[in-house]
Amino acid sequence: MNRLPFCNFLTTNAGIDADEAARITVQQKSRAVEKGEYLLMQGDTCRHSFFVEKGLLRYYAIDTKGKEHILQFAPEGWFVTDRESVFFNQPSQYFIQALETGNVLQLDEAFFKELSHQNSQFVDFNTRLLHNHIRHLQKRIEQLLSYTAEERYLEFIQLYPDILLRVPQIMVASYLGITPESLSRVRKELATKNFRGK
Repeated sequence: MNRLPFCNFLTTNAGIDADEAARITVQQKSRAVEKGEYLLMQGDTCRHSFFVEKGLLRYYAIDTKGKEHILQFAPEGWFVTDRESVFFNQPSQYFIQALETGNVLQLDEAFFKELSHQNSQFVDFNTRLLHNHIRHLQKRIEQLLSYTAEERYLEFIQLYPDILLRVPQIMVASYLGITPESLSRVRKELATKNFRGK
């Protein structure tokens, strides 16, 4: 399997030399995933971080009433994992599911530790990834607590510019924490504003 997407990610974002990036990623396991396939089930212990080479994943929970709550979409070039489950070696409360057929690179903690030991640039990069993840979660909390439905939707479009074309509206509504009916109303109101030039 071609490691080029992940190699490019490391050279572009972590400043790692292309030959070095190829060397350290050649042994990593790529996994073909089918649409609807689960990479993590609630109750299992998460062992990997998944880098999306092709396709689209979602990271979500199901509450006691059976309602889905999507925390993250992961398109090409994104990572997704249950950090709590990986770090504390405990059963996950979440699911990771493929929404499209594609390929993911499975990276375990040993890979990150070895790479951090070998390359100081990666240490800085991995720290930035962690802090960016925390920042994203804080932003999500702020949005759910204080943003209007329209503001959440506009933020969603900025973060995931092509996801609207790839997932059902009900999943977008789940991510935004609103009903599909509210999402339809928001989209209709925004379309009206744009049509009027406001």
